[in-house]
Order: sequence, then structure tokens, then C-alpha cells
Amino acid sequence: MAELTELVSVLDIIEAPAVLLSPDYRVLAANRAYGSVFGFVSGGATRRCYEVSHRYRRPCDEAGESCPLKRCAQTGEPQRDLHLHHTPRGEEHVDVELFPVRGDDGIRYFVEVLHRAVVASAHPRATGLVGRAPAFNRVLELLQRVAPSSAAVLLLGESGTGKELVARAIHETSARSQGPFVPVDCSGLAETLFESELFGHERGAFTGAQSQKNGLVDAARGGTLFLDEIGEVPMSQQVKLLRLLETGTFRRVGGVEPHKADFRLVCATHRDLYAMVEEGSFRKDLYYRIQAFPIELPALRDRLEDLPLLAESLLQRVEGKPGLRLSETALRCLRSHDFPGNVRELRNILERAALLCDGDTILPEHLPAECGGEGNRALEPGALPAELIPLEEMERRYLRWSAARFPGDKRALAQVLGVSERTLFRKLRGIREGD
Repeated sequence: MAELTELVSVLDIIEAPAVLLSPDYRVLAANRAYGSVFGFVSGGATRRCYEVSHRYRRPCDEAGESCPLKRCAQTGEPQRDLHLHHTPRGEEHVDVELFPVRGDDGIRYFVEVLHRAVVASAHPRATGLVGRAPAFNRVLELLQRVAPSSAAVLLLGESGTGKELVARAIHETSARSQGPFVPVDCSGLAETLFESELFGHERGAFTGAQSQKNGLVDAARGGTLFLDEIGEVPMSQQVKLLRLLETGTFRRVGGVEPHKADFRLVCATHRDLYAMVEEGSFRKDLYYRIQAFPIELPALRDRLEDLPLLAESLLQRVEGKPGLRLSETALRCLRSHDFPGNVRELRNILERAALLCDGDTILPEHLPAECGGEGNRALEPGALPAELIPLEEMERRYLRWSAARFPGDKRALAQVLGVSERTLFRKLRGIREGD
């Protein structure tokens, strides 16, 4: 009992919210920081951590989630996980660290330290990252781990997955958060201007250089330099970028004096840089410099459970249309779409729908044809095209309409249409490839 009393008194030394747990998941004590952030734990030592944090009736690993306490007990080593926890403000992303407390007979207790992941929300909001799908949570967990370090980060993923938002979140969670965040679109820089834009130039360095100009590396001093679409940097300029990263110094165009750089590097690309290295269009030494900590961002189709949350958040960002919402049928239409343009495409679809919507509810007819919207009005019951069209085109239109409007899955739709599941998938894939 004296040992337990001492441990409880130590908890308040920890600045972050922390609790003391028994091996059977009971919450034995909580520090003052925990009470101020997450509230008082009622029920004393009869409450289990999974009941308090998740409202579960059994441990996390038995409810489909990873359990850091179980892994900590098995390995004897500290463990860390990112979970969705119930708080007085609703569910929030929380970074959980578990530490074993040993006695003569092995592990007797566990100390759980919790950190709120404030750069992301599990609820709709008008700015920043939102999501709660497992694929999103994995990205957030990696972000939380790498942000406090100085490691170079490489964000990978399809166009429109939100790589700049993640880069900003890394900056805002880092020790450089008070410094500038400087994004550079490498695909938008002409080869002849790349060096001048990045490093700056001296007066008279070239025709038109009438004064000295600081470059983007200087602008990022004390903060984060975000090189978006780094796969688009020409080979002739890659060696200059490599020299900057290796030496930490640069020279302005037309200058001889070296200047010391001071920035955190985050890069992003939708291209397969390793394949580019293999084919000789991207330098291998530069590749290994920038990919110290790669993070793969999921496509929207791989986190479709986040679609309602993302849609509601994006609608909050539409100017002049407060209170705009999606009807259930419109949401079903969106669920049937593959979103090759990912979250950026969803944003564009919703902004267009907001302009077409006169009320406060977006309906299927406000959505584009590929989502089962206005382009498919000719296929409503009782309606036919105004002119003769090929049967193949008529089938394509009907399949788009039925896939968008059918509430069940594709297997059930195939049964309703009287075709095999493989045939339906082949036809739908042909439609996507032909669009």
C-alpha cells in the first residue's frame, strides 16, 4: 500500500495527463492534469481503462483495436498507440504511451501518459485535418511521432490526398511551429528559375536582376520548407538541392559567399520515386536524403468511412452558404464514386453543388454525372433520351445511374441486374477507364 501511495504522488510530477493502471486494466489513480483535460474518473478502482476511454465492455484488443497495455505486459517495454478517446468534448485523437512499473516479482503497475492530437479532429470542423478511419489514424500516429524530431519527412500518395495539410500539421506540431511554413510547388518552377527562386540571386546576376533577392530557403529560416511534387525537380537541379541538404549551406545565384540554411525539410510527391531512381530520372543519393521518414497518405476510396465527416467539414468551408448539408440520397451517390481526385475532387464536387443548390440541402441532381447526378436525369423512371443513341452508350448511362442509386453493395446490384458479379465489375471498370 505504501508503494502504491508513493506512485500516486509521483503522478502529479508528470505534466501531461497520466493515470496509474493495474495489470487487470483498473484505473488506480489519475493526476491533476488528467482531471483538467479528461475529467474525473468516477467509480474508483472498479473502472477499467477501456471503459473510461472507449466505453468498451472488454479490452481494446478484443474490440478490434491495438492495446498498448497488453503489448507492454507481453514485452516488458514501453508501448505507444494513437486511439480515439471519449472526452468531455466528445471523441478525440489521443496519443497513448504505456510504461511498465516493475517490482521484485515482475510488472506490478503501468503508467499511461496521454497527449491530445490537437492538429486533427474526429468531428467536422472548418479547418485542418479531419478523420477517424483506421487509415487516417495511422497517418496521424506517424505524424505525432516524427513531428517533434528534425527528421526529413517524405509524404507519398495520390494527388488530392491532402499532403500539404499534413505537412502544415507536422510544422505546427514541431519545435519550429513559431517559424514560417514555406510551401514550394516544384512542378510550377521553370528549370531556368528553380535555382534563383530557391536560393535567391545577387544584383546583376542575370538580365533583369536589378537588386538582391532572398530565396525561399532564406524565407524558411527557423521554420519548415515544404517541397511539393519533388519528383518534378529537373535532374540538373537535383544536384544543387542535394548539396544544400548535405552541407546545410547555399550560394545565391551570381554570388560567391556561402550562407547557412536553417529549416526543417518536408517533401511530397504523387510519383513513385524509387521507380524513377531505377530508371535514372531521380538521383539515388537525393532520394535517400529526403525519405528518412516516409508517410503514405491513403486515397479517399481507402477511407470511405470518413466521407460523411469530410463532406460536412468541407461544406462548412463554402463561403456564403452556412448550414448547407447533404441529403441521404446524395451521400449514397457520393459513396458509389471512386474519387480518383480524392479529397480535392470531393471539395470541388461540393463547391459546384453548393452553387447549384438554391436551398440548404444538396440533392442528387446537384451532383455531376459521374456521381449519379444531373447527367443521369434522362434515366429517371419513365424518361428516355431525346434522340437515338448506341445501345452501348445507353448501357453505360444505365450502369452509372444504377450504381449511384442502388443502396446495397455491388454483389447485390449484380443479382438485381441479372448478371454475374465479375461481369458487373468488368463493365463498371470499363466505364471508369473510358471516362
